[in-house]
Amino acid sequence: MRTLFVIDTKDYDLNGKVYRRPSTRGIIIRGNKVGMIHSRKYDYYTFPGGGIEPGENQINTLIREVKEETGLEVILGSIKEFGLVHSIQKGKTADEAIFIQDNYYYLCEVRDEWGFPKLDDYESAEQFTFEWIEAMQGIVTNRHHDHGTKNPIMIEREARVLEILIQEKYLQ
Repeated sequence: MRTLFVIDTKDYDLNGKVYRRPSTRGIIIRGNKVGMIHSRKYDYYTFPGGGIEPGENQINTLIREVKEETGLEVILGSIKEFGLVHSIQKGKTADEAIFIQDNYYYLCEVRDEWGFPKLDDYESAEQFTFEWIEAMQGIVTNRHHDHGTKNPIMIEREARVLEILIQEKYLQ
């Protein structure tokens, strides 16, 4: 899978313990809109997805996470690699002095039938909702709105992926 970009904050202790969290993200496009998760509490957009569990592969994680966060079922035959974002930053604890996350983005289509999302506690607390938006809405919201205590690296990552989707003519 191609690397879209790398984010390295260089704010971590090089001798610290490394914590890795690989994740997948679904890029769902309909017309000129992209399906994204909106955190109404912190007012940012993210692609549906999440961490790869032990014993899971990237595709199974993508299908599970999109279903959990949106209630939508990914069509297996529609999944196509888009790209990887590699990020390295200071962890939140001494046990995680260096936090490394590889986010694997996949283009995919979903069935028209809607189910009910099964949100984690933090997702419910952040008031996650699935929305069809224009790419510029996500970019402007992520770059220019106040997101409180949320990780600015994650929020900027999603804006940059939206920009690449525009540059490569997937979206306008």
